[in-house]
Amino acid sequence: MVLRHRRTGGAAAVVAAMGLMAVTSGCSNPGAAADGSGAGDPVDVVRRSADSLVRAGSSKANTSMEMASGGTRVTIRGKGVYDFRRQLGRFEVVLPPDPAGADEHRPITELMTAGALYMKNRGAGVPADKWVRIETGSLSDGNLVTGGATDPLAAAELLRGAHKVGFVGQERVGGTEVRHYRGVADLRAAAEAASAGQRGALGVAAAKGFSKAGVPFDVYLDDRGRVRKLRQRFTVAEANVASTTLLYDFGVPVKVRLPAEKDIFAGKIAGQ
Repeated sequence: MVLRHRRTGGAAAVVAAMGLMAVTSGCSNPGAAADGSGAGDPVDVVRRSADSLVRAGSSKANTSMEMASGGTRVTIRGKGVYDFRRQLGRFEVVLPPDPAGADEHRPITELMTAGALYMKNRGAGVPADKWVRIETGSLSDGNLVTGGATDPLAAAELLRGAHKVGFVGQERVGGTEVRHYRGVADLRAAAEAASAGQRGALGVAAAKGFSKAGVPFDVYLDDRGRVRKLRQRFTVAEANVASTTLLYDFGVPVKVRLPAEKDIFAGKIAGQ
């Protein structure tokens, strides 16, 4: 799917090459002084953050995706819940308004699973009561940018390939004390270390999804090693994409019902 954003006055459309789109601190730890945070080696701490999310079970999430291409910048926002153990989430994704000032877009409902992305209110010729189903293994970016909201677990699994990690300092996110780390994630290493549900999609992303193999990131971890905020920067064709995920209210119930086969659109989608 391609997001098209048109300027007023009949200027040419800018086509974004993206789809719609425990660790505890303690000075007694012999390795804790390495980065001054009291949490141990920064690389190990960051690489284990996906496991900490799985132990947490679930959370609410806010997402934003900023895309810059050809001098135009747009932001897509999402809000929802995610079950890290079942690798299942539900989000409402809001597209930016038309430059002319008219908001043409209804919120898109997205269901994220380990192997597929479901979208409702997709537009582009899809009936309003039908879902679009896309195999994440068929997406060149592994659904890191395609849905307009990065799958929270996929984002965290990408950190399994973290290297060149440095401790930035102690900060606060949403009223919670966190440790801020900055580094680069290697897609191939992340795919090799990922869980079974995410390995295939990340492997595709590593092979052909991005212009650069390394993904710069800033991650903010709480005292249990859980991701509270994660910002990742991707280069997709001619577009620069910054994806930010905020996680909170861990342990919240997550109820997601996948659509029946009869409710999935089987026709051709405009723009694909």
